[in-house]
Amino acid sequence: MNLRPHRTADMEDIKLMKGNEAIAHAAIRYGTDGYFGYPITPQSEILETLMAEKPWETTGMVVLQAESEVAAINMVYGGAATGKRVMTSSSSPGISLKQEGISYIAGADLPCLIVNVMRGGPGLGTIQPSQADYFQTVKGGGHGDYRLITLAPSSVQEMADFVALGFDLAFRYANPSMILADGMIGQLMEKVILPPFRPRKTGAEIDAESPWAARGKPAGRQPNIITSLELDPVIMERKNNRFQAKYREIEAGEVRYEEYQCDDAEYLLVAFGSAARICQKAIETARSRGLRLGLLRPITLWPFPKAPLAAYAGRVGGMLSVELNAGQMVEDVRLAVNGKVKVEHFGRLGGIVFTPDEIVRAIEEKFA
Repeated sequence: MNLRPHRTADMEDIKLMKGNEAIAHAAIRYGTDGYFGYPITPQSEILETLMAEKPWETTGMVVLQAESEVAAINMVYGGAATGKRVMTSSSSPGISLKQEGISYIAGADLPCLIVNVMRGGPGLGTIQPSQADYFQTVKGGGHGDYRLITLAPSSVQEMADFVALGFDLAFRYANPSMILADGMIGQLMEKVILPPFRPRKTGAEIDAESPWAARGKPAGRQPNIITSLELDPVIMERKNNRFQAKYREIEAGEVRYEEYQCDDAEYLLVAFGSAARICQKAIETARSRGLRLGLLRPITLWPFPKAPLAAYAGRVGGMLSVELNAGQMVEDVRLAVNGKVKVEHFGRLGGIVFTPDEIVRAIEEKFA
């Protein structure tokens, strides 16, 4: 294949772009082999940007708009089975359609990257931002006892950075990774430093990194067979126990979170994504009034930062889980602190985004 040359990034490559656009540019630069998707607001710019950039002419990356979300995730399944770096993106109703395929990929021990830019529901709901897919993603979503490594960006820079991190974690643990953003982060425009270009893996490199990959029938041996099917319940239990051991390893080594003004906090806000950004302003407002708030922002929603939250249980007078939903992450916050401190929830629904003042009032009312 004749590829036109792409620019290298010896110096910082700084651009002003949307979060969705940052995902697309980072995917190209990471050396992604294939993207398979379907348009849905508010994440359609990912596919649109990839089509505009034409990476098949520069890096050899395949970009394909499938006929449906179901087709797209099954194309990812097939690409991942060959050891390729493949990804998809969608928004909440589209991710619902992909759940069976995601479960198959997890059950087959395959790495891939999935991006969900959340919108409001249930049903078709609204195209406004929401964080109501927490249960769908962090609790598994599809059928079976599986987990997704879940990264929650709160800036356009993190949308770009988490592409490489998501892929790297997926291949490290042979497990799907998800970037769980919301419509506000996907549509937000900010300055972003784009990562340097990485070369795509060659056939020999894929064989070394992914010896399990199904790449036809090599001479002299049987082909690798990729499947999540096992009819013997004893073997299937053994397989599930191996999954659980892998998940415990991920929980032990991959928890990520950020603390903001927590050292002297009287009360702790817990929030991810765009909600965490609003919480930072709420903290400034509260402290100007003499109320010391802090913020713990989970970066990995799974594995969830249980131990760091538990450590604050004896130091603060209460915790407020701030979410753009009816109360989902709050369940994990309560499990983490195990009743040692009062935990309340504050959120808005239907695509309405709360203000910093509303968060401060919620603290004052719920912990009066």
